[in-house]
Amino acid sequence: MLTDGETVLDNIPNIGDIQTMLDMLQHLGAKVEWCGSHRLKVDTTFVVSSATAYEPVRKMRASFNVLGPLLARLGSARVALPGGCDIGARNVDFHVKGLQALGAQVSVNHGYTDAKADRLRGAHVLLDYPSVGATNQLISAAVLAAGTTIIENAAEEPEVVDLARFLSQMGAQIHGAGTKRVEVQGVTKLHPTTYKVIPDRIEAATFAVAAAMTRGDVLIHNAVHDHVKPCLLKLKDTGAEVSIERPAPHLVDPQFPDTVEVASIRVRADRRLTSVDITATPHPGFPTDVHPLMAALLSTANGVSVISETVFERRFRYAAELQRMGADITVSGQTAVVRGVEKLTGAQVSAPDLRAGAALVLAGLVAEGETEVSGLEHIDRGYERLVEKLSSLGADVVRWDRENPERLVCLA
Repeated sequence: MLTDGETVLDNIPNIGDIQTMLDMLQHLGAKVEWCGSHRLKVDTTFVVSSATAYEPVRKMRASFNVLGPLLARLGSARVALPGGCDIGARNVDFHVKGLQALGAQVSVNHGYTDAKADRLRGAHVLLDYPSVGATNQLISAAVLAAGTTIIENAAEEPEVVDLARFLSQMGAQIHGAGTKRVEVQGVTKLHPTTYKVIPDRIEAATFAVAAAMTRGDVLIHNAVHDHVKPCLLKLKDTGAEVSIERPAPHLVDPQFPDTVEVASIRVRADRRLTSVDITATPHPGFPTDVHPLMAALLSTANGVSVISETVFERRFRYAAELQRMGADITVSGQTAVVRGVEKLTGAQVSAPDLRAGAALVLAGLVAEGETEVSGLEHIDRGYERLVEKLSSLGADVVRWDRENPERLVCLA
């Protein structure tokens, strides 16, 4: 949205959240076209609107991040307040205050955020919290602002770095992405480009956790080791074996920039795992999105684990569902105590959000008997062909649509 013309994006997953974003872009006037299973063309030559529809933003919080680009390019934007997984309060105050610091007039009324600015101007912005969304929003807005913008206490997640590298390839001047201090020197115009996004570190972590908890042996190709390192270190602490292997030549993708080291990660286990304590924090700490997956693993580990959550206050909504499967989990505030049991048992459970749904699927893989997971609309938001991938690894799992199209059956 920051430039006109045709941008080509590779390594785009065909998941629910992507389709939601494409619906949003098309509503604004962009043309989108799939050119293969994971290659996407986006033509923003004729953006006809600066106002988004309510439905896409209600479904996915990241849709709110079109606010900064629309404002920077068109001088005005009207975006609905965001929704998404109900895992905690995710206020837009960081976004609003940051854009106001850049000279925008911003108001929030009747469920919408309205912003105006003839041209944004560089400023010094201090984020009260290292929010990934706010950091990306401000970087996207600042690239076309007049002068220099400095963002202090910025988020350090790999996705922030990837966005900065993408925008830099379009002509932006960005320094320090991936650190607490990001500096953006505004330019007058960006140009379209072709870019390949980084692999999904949470999907890689999902299969790593699945391999360890099922006592399997899985090789995960085209992962970025540094991005999943916090998860791999914890898996090692549980007793799983983790090794980094260079991929075969045909698996090396020449389109990845040299600064992104892609490897194959092997995870295996042949015995009952051991309890560990986890504190979910912003990057480079343990990722909150992997916390529910590890809770499923620790439910059958030997010993007592303590999980602390510092990012989302309602992240523990999965606990009640795991308890239905026999897990011994006690939640108090932002902490859960997980006492490992010998085995889980199959049950009918419902996914309350995206990562909780994935955790329930993994729990079903080790549970005795049959587990039915409903609420697949959450899982579909973030995983492409999850059933097929698990089946290819030997899991007895099917997507069952004979009686209920929104039910997944996992067999231990």
